[in-house]
Amino acid sequence: MFKKKPLAISMITALLSTPALANTDIESLQQQLKTLQLQLEQTSSSVDNLMQKGSGRSDTTIGGYGEMHYNNLDSGKEIDFHRFVLFFNHEFSDRLRFFSELELEHALSGEGQPGEVELEQAAIQFDINNNLAVTGGLFLLPVGIINETHEPATFYGVERNPVEKNIIPTTWWEGGAMISGKPAPAWRYDVAVTSGLSVSTSGSKAYKIRDGRQKVASAPAEALAVTGRLQWQPQAGTQIGVTAQQQDDITQSTTTKASATLLEAHATLQQGPFGLRALYAAWDINSTAAEAIGRNEQTGWYVEPSYKLSEKWGVFARYNVWDNEAGDNSDSVQKQADIGINYWPHPSVVVKADLQNQHGTIGNDGFNLGLGYQF
Repeated sequence: MFKKKPLAISMITALLSTPALANTDIESLQQQLKTLQLQLEQTSSSVDNLMQKGSGRSDTTIGGYGEMHYNNLDSGKEIDFHRFVLFFNHEFSDRLRFFSELELEHALSGEGQPGEVELEQAAIQFDINNNLAVTGGLFLLPVGIINETHEPATFYGVERNPVEKNIIPTTWWEGGAMISGKPAPAWRYDVAVTSGLSVSTSGSKAYKIRDGRQKVASAPAEALAVTGRLQWQPQAGTQIGVTAQQQDDITQSTTTKASATLLEAHATLQQGPFGLRALYAAWDINSTAAEAIGRNEQTGWYVEPSYKLSEKWGVFARYNVWDNEAGDNSDSVQKQADIGINYWPHPSVVVKADLQNQHGTIGNDGFNLGLGYQF
C-alpha cells in the first residue's frame, strides 16, 4: 500500500531543496514531513489489515428458502405461504461451526392463528478429522430422503410426499448428539442419541407417529431414542441408505410403556435426464393398546420416476402407499398417485404443478400449484 510518494510529500521535498529557505523554515518543514510520513505509515498498516480481514470468506452466512402453495382439492380450495425459512450459520474455525434453521409456517402465528414459529435446527458441529465429526444441539434426524434436504427446488411435487410425511415423519428434528463418519470411500454412517417421540395414548391421535413429534419444546425425556444410518454413494447421482431407530417408550410415560422400532430404506438415482426415488419405512410398536387399534404397525412406500426435458423443465410421476393402522384387518390403506411438472427459471427458483388422485378413507383429489425458492 502507498508505494508512491503522495504529491504533498514530493512538493515539500522540493521546497526543502530550495536554498532560499531559512534554516528555521527548513527545520520546521522537516519536522512536518516526519509527522506526515508517520501518519501515512499508520494509515497504510490499518488499510492493509482491513484488506487482509476482508479478503477471505465471511465467518457468518445467511440463507433460507420458502414456498407458496395453491391447493384445489375435494376438501377445499386454499392458498398458503406454507413456509418461510431463514438459515443463520457461523464458522468459528475451519473445524468448528454453528448452523441453524428458523421457520415460520403458514405466514401468521399466534393465538388463534394457523401458523407456528419453529426452531428446526440449532447445533454445533466439530470436525475431529477429515472423516469424523460430532454434532450437538438441535438437528434434523438422518432418516429418509427429504428429512434433511427439503428445499422446494430439490424435489418434485408441490407438497412433500405423504409417505415421508405420515410414516417417518418428515420434517423431524430432535435434540441430542450425533457422530458422523466416513469409514471408507463412498460410505458414510451417522449415529445419534436424542430426545424421542411422545405419542398420545387415547383419542383419534393415539399412537400416531406424526403427532408424537415434540420439536424439543420442553419435551419430556423419560425415554431417549437411538438412531443409526448407513449410506452408500458409489457414484455421483446414486445413493442407497438404510436407517434404524429404537426408543424404549414412545409415550414418555412412567407407567405406560410402548417400545418402538423404525426401519427405513431408500434409494435415489440421477443419471443424465432420468431420475428415480424409492423409499420404504415401517414402525413396529410393542404395545397392546396400540395393537387394539391397529397402530402397532405403521408402514409406507413410494416410487418416483422423473425425467428432465431440459435444464429448466422436468416431469415426474409418483405412487404412494401408506397405512397408519396396518396392524389390524380393516382396510385402512391409503394410496395416492401424483403426476406433474417442475420449471426452474433459475436452479434455486422453481414453479410446480401437479395432479393428485387418492384412494382409501381420505379420497382427496385435485391439483396443486406451487412457487419455491432457496438461497
